[in-house]
Amino acid sequence: MILRSSIPSPFGRKVKMAAKYLGLYDGLTIETADTNNPDDSLRNQNPLGKIPVLILDDGQKIFDSRVICEYLDTLANGKTLHPATGDARWQALTLQSLGDGIVDAAILQVYEKRMRPDDKRHQDWVDYQADKITRSLTMLAANPPSLTGDLTIGHFAVACALGYLDFRFDGAWRAGYPALVTWLDDFRARVPAFDTTVPQV
Repeated sequence: MILRSSIPSPFGRKVKMAAKYLGLYDGLTIETADTNNPDDSLRNQNPLGKIPVLILDDGQKIFDSRVICEYLDTLANGKTLHPATGDARWQALTLQSLGDGIVDAAILQVYEKRMRPDDKRHQDWVDYQADKITRSLTMLAANPPSLTGDLTIGHFAVACALGYLDFRFDGAWRAGYPALVTWLDDFRARVPAFDTTVPQV
């Protein structure tokens, strides 16, 4: 299978971490995709032009990271990141939505600065996105996701979100949320793939 992604992508990182945790990473070929290049085949593989995309051996394309991670779960022997039924499933998927939403808000802030000239930037929009992250981190810090028992895709999404804030915002979140710093350290100890997938750019 081929995974189209980029080194900085937090959503690609989530897929890579999941694949390593599930014992499937060695079955992936990682190919870099350039979302800004109209000549990259990515736009034929996913008309949205977004990463990651998983290309199966039969040519079928699967996207986005949520769908890819759930697909990888079906290939794993023994481990699962997606509880099948009941409250555990909805809690895992909701936690994943929260983690992914933090990343979405962070990316919008990055793009506002990267894509717009100074005189076109909308600070109220940036602040609106930053507030989403603050509220989310405050909620998580008040009740960090339990690392006792089985890990779920929700844990992976939150870890990737915190990692992306480290990467793009120099870890400024850490000073205000020591409980989450401890949580991430505990997650890293349990999931070595977190450290082996840190963006090196």
